[in-house]
Amino acid sequence: QVQLVESGGGLVQAGGSLRLSCAASGSIFSINTMGWYRQAPGKQRELVAAITSGGKINYADSMKGRCTISRDNAKNTVYLQMNSLKPEDTAVYYCNAEIIPDGSYYYTYQYWGQGTQVTVSS
Repeated sequence: QVQLVESGGGLVQAGGSLRLSCAASGSIFSINTMGWYRQAPGKQRELVAAITSGGKINYADSMKGRCTISRDNAKNTVYLQMNSLKPEDTAVYYCNAEIIPDGSYYYTYQYWGQGTQVTVSS
């Protein structure tokens, strides 16, 4: 059973920083893209940042220059360092990964973490 476990959310003042982590565990053959999405109350879930297994990175325009995504392939873990946080960054942040589980005949599945709350106070 593959699962994603997130950590690192919390309450921070505007201008502060947070680092989110997401570790994939279980019977994993390989992981393609890993990323972070967020969903604020009353809004659709949106991409924050994503990184491929080869290190290609994509950032949402709203987060460019304020966050850095990285991954440790040996640990099946993706990180999101967020700086200069704004109240509008308040949301539940979800980890996402495209994973080929062991025994899946190379079929790729999308997995989501349970979400971690990030609250930025003004």
